[in-house]
Amino acid sequence: MPSVSSSRRGRRRPVSEINVVPYIDVMLVLLVIFMVTAPMLPPGQIDVPTAGQSSAPPDALVEIRMTPAGDMRMVTRNMPQSIDRTIARRDIAAALKGLGDPASLAVLIAADNKIPYGEVVEVMNAVRAAGTSRVGLMVKGAGS
Repeated sequence: MPSVSSSRRGRRRPVSEINVVPYIDVMLVLLVIFMVTAPMLPPGQIDVPTAGQSSAPPDALVEIRMTPAGDMRMVTRNMPQSIDRTIARRDIAAALKGLGDPASLAVLIAADNKIPYGEVVEVMNAVRAAGTSRVGLMVKGAGS
């Protein structure tokens, strides 16, 4: 009596199916290994810079204050020209050039935390476009 897999002449025909059981066994072993080792891995952490003291804080500076209402004020500190006025973004370059050489000015941007970060970056770009290289962001100290 011939077997099911043999042909009429008694020869076995090749089986055209792939046996996937070994692959499933390997995948299950890998799954168990990952499930056991995953809780042992340290969680990913991002090291963000802290706001510390500058090595040489500027004595004379220009402060640009941004409010959530969209207003900006330019205030000078310890400079020969005392300015405290509302300013538009398009007028930043002209106002900085009116204070002297923009390359020698130190500018701090004080923005409310409700202002989108993109708007703060646009003001920073306007200050840099005026020729100022010393631009910083005002932040609250650790004790504030």
